[in-house]
Amino acid sequence: MKIQKSFSKEPKGILYLVPTPIGNLADMTFRGVETLKEVDLIASEDTRNTQKLLNHFEIKVPQKSLHEHNYKERIPEIIALLKQGKKIAQVSDAGMPSISDPGHELVEACIAADLTVVSLPGATAGMTALIASGLLPQPFYFHGFLPRKKNIQKETLTTLNDQTATLIFYESPYRLKATLTNILEVFGDRQVVVCRELTKLFEEYLRGSASEIITYLTEHQLKGEICLMIAGNNQVDEELPVFEGSLKEQVEKIIQTGETSKEAIKLVAKQQNLKKQDVYKAYHEG
Repeated sequence: MKIQKSFSKEPKGILYLVPTPIGNLADMTFRGVETLKEVDLIASEDTRNTQKLLNHFEIKVPQKSLHEHNYKERIPEIIALLKQGKKIAQVSDAGMPSISDPGHELVEACIAADLTVVSLPGATAGMTALIASGLLPQPFYFHGFLPRKKNIQKETLTTLNDQTATLIFYESPYRLKATLTNILEVFGDRQVVVCRELTKLFEEYLRGSASEIITYLTEHQLKGEICLMIAGNNQVDEELPVFEGSLKEQVEKIIQTGETSKEAIKLVAKQQNLKKQDVYKAYHEG
């Protein structure tokens, strides 16, 4: 077990995980800007992309690239600097580091080395799109990108079919129709929300059944970043507790588990395939 005191007064190196805007630069937080100005180094997924952000906010801190192709050799360098007391910010091209972007391996290495990791709140596409989607916001299941190959993608979707939570995926606009076709085949014709170009000038939400949106995509080619949300499976039967005895005794036993009498009557009626009125009468008059 390890305990991290993020803001102790002892001078030490700190890794800051700093979210960056997913489109609109005005979404950068004050704390995010100040942190980027105060650190000694910025570890960036793409230094050219991040430099545009730094120029906009007049940030002069040097960068070092950190991405999926160089993290094995780069992480030891960053750990060494943190052990020297340096403060380093890690950013991805857009949104939260580690969420479908580089960052997790560096966090793991810092924790293993007993170094402090501080996460800043900020923009993330999945949550931003979800709350405006109209689908149930909780529970939700964030998956990120699905596999590209059809058979592997369908296998992955099959494992998610019983999820009752709203599902959140990221997808390329060029693969969206094929992915929705697989979703229709595996999940059935559920409600779908497609959000594109989130926070940007051409932000757009498409809300409808999977089949409706597939039909729309046969005539329209979407562009930009895509967040794909699917309603959870509401056909999954909950496993009901099994109680024996008279209807009244069954209701009483369920009440003992913490349920209200109303909910207990409903459960017994469903389990015994009876009308709620019949169970209600048996409970109160039995």
